Amino acid sequence: MNTDQIKGAVKDAAGKVQQEVGKATGSTSQQAKGLEKQGEGKVQKGVGNVEQSVDDATRNTSDTRKP
Repeated sequence: MNTDQIKGAVKDAAGKVQQEVGKATGSTSQQAKGLEKQGEGKVQKGVGNVEQSVDDATRNTSDTRKP
């Protein structure tokens, strides 16, 4: 796992908590902020997944080229 994957997962989880707190308190703005944070987290985690895939592919390619 890389830092973008971890930070994205944490941001997504925090957004879910914020959304639920907003529901419990009746605050639509907190719910909206929680949803926004979840979206940001999912995007950041996706970026981290792509970075990880590229890194893995690069590593696998260089491993097969060794004599």
